[in-house]
Amino acid sequence: MPVLHAETDTENLTLTIVSELAATPERAWQLWADPRQLEQWWGPPTYPATFHRHDLTPGSDSRYYMTGPDGSRSHGWWTTVETTAPAHLVFRDGFSNDDGEPVDPQDYGTVTVAIEAVGDRTRMSVQTTFQSTEQLNEMIGMGMAEGMTEAMGQIDALVAG
Repeated sequence: MPVLHAETDTENLTLTIVSELAATPERAWQLWADPRQLEQWWGPPTYPATFHRHDLTPGSDSRYYMTGPDGSRSHGWWTTVETTAPAHLVFRDGFSNDDGEPVDPQDYGTVTVAIEAVGDRTRMSVQTTFQSTEQLNEMIGMGMAEGMTEAMGQIDALVAG
């Protein structure tokens, strides 16, 4: 499993998950840039993701849903804020309706991805910053830390293949 640690910081309203991959930074970037690769790890194993729109150009949107074991779908949206391939990505992430549009465009977490070479491996840090303690607690209560850890745990097999 590539996850080194997950940390919730209630003072700074963040959840940070750090992983280390047997891949180059360019290969790690493709895990974010290519929607078909992103689908293979974005959701936990029992909630795979499907991206029906994906664009990492700043100002562009991505739309996806995760399908649960019972067939139910949880929809989400991203708006890309900034990118510096292959090292840095910032996007807003929130819940969407069945049509893919945000339930509340002002209710989101800001996700910052940092990708850096560490020897012959790559360290990838995914930090979500929440807008309030209530929002942080809600997402932690929904299992976000465990879900992201499980999701990122699927990456080793993907980069090895």
